[in-house]
Amino acid sequence: MIDLYDDERLDYLLADETMKIIQSPTAFAFSLDAVLLAHFSAIPKKRGKILDLCTGNGVIPLLLSKRTSAEIIGVEIQKRIFHMAQRNVTLNDLNHQLRMIHGDLKEMQTTLDQSSFDMITVNPPYFKTPSSTEHNQNEYLTIARHELYCSLEDVVKACKLYVRPGGKVAMVHRPGRLVDIIEQFRKYRIEPKRIQFVYPKQGKEANMLLVEGIRDGKADVKILPPFYIYEQDGSYTKQAEEVIYG
Repeated sequence: MIDLYDDERLDYLLADETMKIIQSPTAFAFSLDAVLLAHFSAIPKKRGKILDLCTGNGVIPLLLSKRTSAEIIGVEIQKRIFHMAQRNVTLNDLNHQLRMIHGDLKEMQTTLDQSSFDMITVNPPYFKTPSSTEHNQNEYLTIARHELYCSLEDVVKACKLYVRPGGKVAMVHRPGRLVDIIEQFRKYRIEPKRIQFVYPKQGKEANMLLVEGIRDGKADVKILPPFYIYEQDGSYTKQAEEVIYG
């Protein structure tokens, strides 16, 4: 039996109800960006090692475990949320495959083997917001969404440090940071290879960006077809249903 604390709740992770996940409305609850990143990432199917930075409550490693038998490690800086991730691994009987680490992605050199991961996924803080007046009043959400403890460059630098040559890095972010992402990827020798824009519905501006790069890869980027979440009547599109409901 897994203990729940404070305002934590137990949700089903997927529509097939085979996995559960501990969440908290005030500390951490996953959103669609994590689900889309897990689906977008071209992960090794059987062998290899995957690293998920800014793992939160472990949602992306949990989702990826449905598609691969590779070892998956998650890194989370916030202690309370890290403990949620740990319990989520145990809750789903995945201790043989998944491991969660509490720590700062900028200071993992003595914990993680460098240039050893086949795939790195990351759902980083989106907002620069240098002024404290722009931060969320909830400290947990502020750290998760704003670049307080790590900048975009910190994240990409860590990806370069731990992904093997020829390995892949997949990130979900906001479209407004596309140029920043490409600049940082190339600065750290991660060549953008696949980019996909996610739209709420046709006729609206993109509100999410999925990008995958290869360390030391050759220049050749592909722009994938747009991904629409909703039909005009507010129902999910077929492609969104396939991702969300499996």
